[in-house]
Amino acid sequence: MKIAIIGAHKVGKTTLAEALLEHLPGYTLEMEPYYQLEASGYEFSEIPTADDFVEQFNCSVDLVSNSEGNVIFDRCVIDILAYLHVIEPGRNIRSLFATAQAILAEIDLLVFVPIETPDLISAHETDQPKLRSRVNDLLYDWIGDLNIEVIEVNGTLPERRNQVLAKISR
Repeated sequence: MKIAIIGAHKVGKTTLAEALLEHLPGYTLEMEPYYQLEASGYEFSEIPTADDFVEQFNCSVDLVSNSEGNVIFDRCVIDILAYLHVIEPGRNIRSLFATAQAILAEIDLLVFVPIETPDLISAHETDQPKLRSRVNDLLYDWIGDLNIEVIEVNGTLPERRNQVLAKISR
């Protein structure tokens, strides 16, 4: 089974992925493309650019396309594309969106971790809170248009983890 955890930054995606990994023997975790690219020597701009997000998008496409077995992805093509669209709204992303839809067809379960109300992360603890909010809102709009099973999780880490585990066990 391939599980992708998506959402804006500082919502708890990585923490959830790591908690799921502890309860799903035989699964591997693919860390966020940003960190994989950084580890391979890619130099990101101090303030993320459209090119940085395109690079992450392509990395995510490769990760999902080349994965086998039971995998949890920390981030996926759709939330990376949301960042690209928010920071460069005039950019034509139709072909990238079509690629994202094709890649998402390989995902068995999409786990959306939204910004909660009240927000669990205060504005001073996150970089670029407006960007974070815009990406969150765009993901809400887009996930309804995707032809894939999506679960939205909320609450504490154990509650989120248990929501995903319950969904998988059905």
